[in-house]
Amino acid sequence: QVQLVESGGGLVQAGESLRLSCAASGSFFSINTMGWYRQAPGAQRELVADITGGGRTNYADSVKGRFTISRDNAKNTVYLQMNSLKPEDTAVYHCNARGTVVRYTLTPLDAWGQGTLVTVSS
Repeated sequence: QVQLVESGGGLVQAGESLRLSCAASGSFFSINTMGWYRQAPGAQRELVADITGGGRTNYADSVKGRFTISRDNAKNTVYLQMNSLKPEDTAVYHCNARGTVVRYTLTPLDAWGQGTLVTVSS
């Protein structure tokens, strides 16, 4: 079906930058929206940003002006450029893809990656 593999997490100092990548692989699928969610220990999972196939973006208020989401449709890859990182950005970041599975019949697709850890120190 679909597998999502994230990369780019790591440990950085406050004010530094990271770029996350998520590549979708498999067959018989069509992706519409891709996004990034994060969850810190003891906190609820929240949407960070998402982007439609047409390039429309949506950001959480807490990251507006600092993060930029983009995608390469040909590669089924979504990116999250994270600038001016803050300690409160520390979380496990999960990639999400929504669309359609097109094997035999059309069924909804809602795939998640394994997560990549971002740690921002003060």
